[in-house]
Amino acid sequence: MTPVLICQITGLLGLVIVAIPGYATELSSSEYTLNQVVQLALQHNPVMNGAEAVLEQSQGRRVTAGAYLNPTIIGSAGRGSIRDPSTGVSVTERTITVEQPLEWVGKRAARQRAADAGLAGALAGMDETKVMVMGEVKAAFFQLLFAQHEAQLARENLKTVEDLVKVVSARVSTREAPKFELVKATVELQKSKKDLARADNALLVARAKLNTVTGKSLGDSFAIQGKFETVRSGLELRVLTDQALERHPALRRQQHVVEQAEFTIEQERASRIPNVAVIGQYHREAGDESIMGGLSVPLPIWYRRQGEIGAAMGTHRWAQAERARMQQELEQTITQHFQEVRTAQAQMQVFEEGLLFQAKEALDIAQFSFRHGATSLLEVIDAQRVNRQTLLEYAQARADHSIALTRLERAVGGLP
Repeated sequence: MTPVLICQITGLLGLVIVAIPGYATELSSSEYTLNQVVQLALQHNPVMNGAEAVLEQSQGRRVTAGAYLNPTIIGSAGRGSIRDPSTGVSVTERTITVEQPLEWVGKRAARQRAADAGLAGALAGMDETKVMVMGEVKAAFFQLLFAQHEAQLARENLKTVEDLVKVVSARVSTREAPKFELVKATVELQKSKKDLARADNALLVARAKLNTVTGKSLGDSFAIQGKFETVRSGLELRVLTDQALERHPALRRQQHVVEQAEFTIEQERASRIPNVAVIGQYHREAGDESIMGGLSVPLPIWYRRQGEIGAAMGTHRWAQAERARMQQELEQTITQHFQEVRTAQAQMQVFEEGLLFQAKEALDIAQFSFRHGATSLLEVIDAQRVNRQTLLEYAQARADHSIALTRLERAVGGLP
């Protein structure tokens, strides 16, 4: 068997270096495993920076919610004298007023609880973003692995066809085969070159995709080392669904949104009780000096925040509906990706139980018969095409299985 077939059957891709036409393929320090790529993405992906910014906003709102109302100090001064009757008294008149608003305790407590729920939601949002970024990075990593493998198969196929053209050319020169055989071989050679160009283009696109999701932190020339995911046993749809509904970060974030909306309703209802302001004043003028105290109480007679309370209740209902929608959508997504994993596993099993060996055996027989003149060039070309397509489809099935597992992991919030 060829090294590629052995690699496919054993399931070990080993060390794979990205090769680009016009560049030398070499092992360098810019070589990354899947875990390293994931860590770079968590550090440099703009989506993670956005989630951190949202967390900072929530932390700032929490500080604001716990702040006390500031006092107000008003001072005035000027020259004054008594003129009627004139006594000749002249002093600097001054007035100092201090006003301290006192917030209703229930309103402040509700605002703080709403801010705490918002902060908890932001933390859950960070976890949600991390799960999404990791899933996107893993999918891009496996797509690049497949693109590398497709390009490798295309190069090996081109080398095989080139060798076949040499054999046919020698036979035509010695008149052991008609010239039409060389024409067919040349056409197949052009097809092989076209397949290689298409595979190299797909490889460039896959490289750019992986570099993009890591925030361009991989650089222009990098290599990856890794292999596709192995088959995981013991995965049950009901267990995965229950786990997701219990602890998926998206649902936890939305639950905190519901709680924040509940506390906002409490805050708006408590806000119907106005804030009381305590006022103290010192006044000094010609012939008079006084110290006074008082209260300032707004009277909620005409309007008692009916609009704000109604808006908060509407927000609460929307948050509950959004939570229910997310739960249903999550269950559907988990079911879909779970079935994709099972389908990919079944396809891999078909290849591993004999299809790979049969395709390779048919090619060996066709090549052997052609060398001994017992078969035609067309049969060799067909066997070569079938073998390459079988290897490519097997690699595609393994890539589909790895990507489906990655999507399932993202939908569940982490596989057990």
